[in-house]
Amino acid sequence: MGRLTPRIGVTCSRRTGWRIFPLIALNLWLAGGRGLRWDSAREADLGAVDGLIVGGGDDIGPDLYQGQIVAAARLDPDRDALERRLVLEALEAGKPVLGICRGAQMLNVALGGNLHQDAYAQFQDSRFRWTVLPRKTVQVAQGTLLAQVSGTDPMRVNALHTQAVDRLGADLVIAAQDEGGMIQAIERRVPPFALGVQWHPEHLFYARRQRALFAALVAAAAQARTSQQIEAAARV
Repeated sequence: MGRLTPRIGVTCSRRTGWRIFPLIALNLWLAGGRGLRWDSAREADLGAVDGLIVGGGDDIGPDLYQGQIVAAARLDPDRDALERRLVLEALEAGKPVLGICRGAQMLNVALGGNLHQDAYAQFQDSRFRWTVLPRKTVQVAQGTLLAQVSGTDPMRVNALHTQAVDRLGADLVIAAQDEGGMIQAIERRVPPFALGVQWHPEHLFYARRQRALFAALVAAAAQARTSQQIEAAARV
């Protein structure tokens, strides 16, 4: 039935991917998967993988959601186009998607949502954090995929973002918020598996609830691959 280890395409920033991808690859390896690094300078073939992670770094070009360009933005239009295409292709092909920070925002934008470009100005009761350590508390929504994966107890996470999800894209729901009401996780309410978290679980590989996110993605990728193999065999 083909390869045993699920392959996961991982999109990264051309600037910072060299240091972020190894952490994501480690988390995937711990979960029984294998990561393939993609960026806007590397060919990305969704047919070669069983699932997709859209990683962090860089701001999403506001032209994708009718926002305004801000002076501090770090933009990569080629990456925007690549990731938007991959998200839509993955969902169409029934392959699971995990969005991390920017990746959660891209999942939302690809499905027609928009972003708060200065989220902490909108949510003044959300305490600003900028740390890879788990010093921010988020509340997981009951009955969500995130709750199934990581439980419903208040979750301690890190934070390296100033933008956040605003209006939800098609078929998306809120999976977690912080104490000020800012959206911290979103998920798709219809198959396939599609989950976006505003924090960086790759830095929290020592935490069981964060490793569970990668394990869930790898399990969903393996299941999707098996289903597609069965369907292909039935057509022969």
